[in-house]
Amino acid sequence: MTDKKLICDEIDHNAEAFRSISRSVGSRPELGHEEFFAAELLTTELTQYGFEVERGILDIETSFIAVFDTAKPGPTVGFLCEYDALPEIGHACGHHLICAMSLAAGVGLKAALLRSGLGGKIRIYGTPAEETRGAKVPMAAAGLFDDCDFALMAHPYHTFEQSGESLAMDAIQFEFAGLAAHAAASPEEGINALDAVLQLFNSINALRQQTRSDARIHGIIDNGGKAPNIIPDYASAKFYVRSATRAYTDELTAKVLRCAEGAALQAGCTLATNTFEFSYDELLTNDALSKQFNANLMEAGIRQEQIEIGKDHGSLDLGNVSVRCPAIHPYVKVVQDRLLLHTEAFRDAAMTEYALDSMLFGAKMLAATAYDVFADPSLLARIRAEFENQTVRSN
Repeated sequence: MTDKKLICDEIDHNAEAFRSISRSVGSRPELGHEEFFAAELLTTELTQYGFEVERGILDIETSFIAVFDTAKPGPTVGFLCEYDALPEIGHACGHHLICAMSLAAGVGLKAALLRSGLGGKIRIYGTPAEETRGAKVPMAAAGLFDDCDFALMAHPYHTFEQSGESLAMDAIQFEFAGLAAHAAASPEEGINALDAVLQLFNSINALRQQTRSDARIHGIIDNGGKAPNIIPDYASAKFYVRSATRAYTDELTAKVLRCAEGAALQAGCTLATNTFEFSYDELLTNDALSKQFNANLMEAGIRQEQIEIGKDHGSLDLGNVSVRCPAIHPYVKVVQDRLLLHTEAFRDAAMTEYALDSMLFGAKMLAATAYDVFADPSLLARIRAEFENQTVRSN
């Protein structure tokens, strides 16, 4: 029996347990940083599979790191679990599949390493709140991925898609303070905070003409005043500022902040700003690692033409991991129809037996790819060299 065949057999042997984990998380959705049931379930299962588990990483209650160490020299791989749900519509992004997929991949890889005698470590990271204040951001900033040789996760989708790109992002709230007054009897006594918000939108709209094609600046008014007959003394807006690189996103954010300062000056208001979500870096897909994942897909019967070219799907907190260690984020087909993420239709389809079987298939592909890196030092060297070139260019 080959070691990669052993991975598949190990995952198949525990398939019902992995399906049960996914079903349980999927049927009990929890918002970011409230994933207490999911975190307890995952860490309990990982302990039973022989992983040493540390909970509450960086005082993030629902985070964890589970480790299996062969006690022999070798690479360190990170499999990433996500398990937060969306407000109102639950697991419409398939995170109940992601967490079970990464856990199953770690268990399958462990069996292969033990049989082969290869050395190294398996880490399974529990990373809460990907949809909002993604825990990968502070975990990456704290250096928790710096000694990882490579990191893997796969995202549920309606097709197979190779790991591609994501946008760097800043999330900024602008708060303008003015002076209330009766809008009909004494409007001249007021300072209109909503005017500042509207001017901010106008300034940003004008700014878009001078931005690169990969720039995305979009926002909402989350507080526009209390009543139409009161000059608003407070108004606020939230914006996302995105682009293909962290460096250019920093430039854009500085310009947007100047737009806000100008709007406050014009309206006579004071301005306060804050980041309402963590800033995300762009995803640096490691091409050598991505090609190996694709090779395993094709070895398993997925044709090249079935694997779509990697696209930009917005922003991911995995981007912050990818600038600290080589990483990929491919998409795995888990639904039979072309259903969009973050919809009730995708949520329901992602709980079917087809989706659970696809989750197990994705776990086998992740584990097989990791095994290839453990077994081939030249592949690991190519992955490392590409990562070093990428990070030099991105800086």
